[in-house]
Amino acid sequence: MSMKPIEFERRYGELDQVMRAYLGQSADDTPERRSRALDAYLRHAWHTRPWAIAVAEGQLREYSRRPPGRIRRQLGEFYAIPDTGMPQSGIGDWLLVLADHLRKSIEEGDPPKPSSPQTHWEWHARFPETAQLLGGWFSQDVVDEFPGHDDAISDYAATTDPYVVARLVGELHELLALPLDEGDYALAAAELGMEVGPPEPFSYGAWFQSVAVRLADA
Repeated sequence: MSMKPIEFERRYGELDQVMRAYLGQSADDTPERRSRALDAYLRHAWHTRPWAIAVAEGQLREYSRRPPGRIRRQLGEFYAIPDTGMPQSGIGDWLLVLADHLRKSIEEGDPPKPSSPQTHWEWHARFPETAQLLGGWFSQDVVDEFPGHDDAISDYAATTDPYVVARLVGELHELLALPLDEGDYALAAAELGMEVGPPEPFSYGAWFQSVAVRLADA
C-alpha cells in the first residue's frame, strides 16, 4: 500500500524539495563546495522558508542512515530518489554531504548571495504564478485558443481568483526589479514556460511591464 500523504510529508516532504532542485542539474557537491542546485535551493529557502532548511537537513540525514529495504520498496512505502546521475552506491554518502552543507549554512548564517534564479527549478520556485500564466496561457497552442495575447490575458484575469492575480502582479514587479537585460527576460520567459514571443511592438521586458499594469488595473 502506498504511503499516505501526511506520512510522506513527515518523512520526505522537504527532502523531495531538495531533490527537485537537482532535476536537470549536476549532483557535483563535495564536502568543500556546494553545487549550483543546492545553492538554488538554499537561496530560495532562506528567502521564503528558512525554517525548512533544518527540516531538510534532518530528512536527508535520516534517509541516508535508513535507506528503504526490499519490503518497503515492494509496498511503495518509501521515497524514490530521482536519477541525478549519481551511482546508487554513492547516494547515501552524497545525501550526508548535502545534509552537512545545510547544517553549516544554518549554523554559520551563510546563505548564498542574492541573485536572479540560476536553474529551471529556481525560476519556477520563485515565480510560480508567472509560470502558471506563461505555461498555461502562452504555450505554442495560444494561436489556436485565443485571437491574440490580449485575449489570453483577459481570459486569465476572468478565470483566476483575484488574490492569485494580485500575487502574479507582485511576481512580475519582482521580476522586473532584477538586474536583467532583454536577453535575460527572454530566458526567463522560456524557463517559465512561454512558447511564443511577445506581441509587436513589445520586447519581453516591456510586455511583462504592460501585463503587470493591466492586471493591477483590473
